[in-house]
Amino acid sequence: MERVALVTGAGSGIGRHVARALLEAGYRVVLAGRRAEALEETRAGDARATVRPADVTDPASVRALFSHLDRLDVLFNNAGTFGPSKPIEDVAVEEWQAVVDTNLTGAFLCAQAAVRVMKAQDPRGGRIINNGSISAHVPRPNAVAYSATKHAITGLTRALSLEGRAHDIACGQIDVGNAATEMTAAMERGVLQADGSVAPEPTMDVAHTAAAVVYMAGLPLDANVEFLTIMATKMPFIGRG
Repeated sequence: MERVALVTGAGSGIGRHVARALLEAGYRVVLAGRRAEALEETRAGDARATVRPADVTDPASVRALFSHLDRLDVLFNNAGTFGPSKPIEDVAVEEWQAVVDTNLTGAFLCAQAAVRVMKAQDPRGGRIINNGSISAHVPRPNAVAYSATKHAITGLTRALSLEGRAHDIACGQIDVGNAATEMTAAMERGVLQADGSVAPEPTMDVAHTAAAVVYMAGLPLDANVEFLTIMATKMPFIGRG
């Protein structure tokens, strides 16, 4: 039976690379994101990929996205935004809410919809992989909304693992540090450090992240990678802060 995966935030960065790696691994992949043209670029003409523009912050949009599915084996909950880079006292409530809506509420809505599909299908069950972050462990300076939502993703992962047990639904989290994408391009030029200095940071090929997600996705449902941290070896993570 052909396995079906859905990737949110599939129009760029980690989402695009993971979607293409899942296609190469033989999955039929649903590409979700706000920009149809970017999703088409990810698809690159592959007939096993389906483009479904969607806004994960909108419950109606999420319901419509999942209503097209007759089966779902893997959800990669990847859509996210870094938000404003500024001290906490300067973060507007609207800026905070925008990050929460995308990174946390969006992940919840997609996981909720995925669980409903996975419980009802035959054979039942499936796997949800949440994109956490190094910031799910330690924050970067001036990134309160991003750090808070990524810590919350860890709680979501654990809750999904607990509730999914009885229904053959596994949930794991991948915490990525400095994969080379458009989002991390500034790191090679120099980014703010915890001691107030600005310094370049090493990055790694995003292909390693994609391979890790494919590995997690491919496990039988009686095995699970609960948390996996993959990072540029020399990035300042251990000892950060």
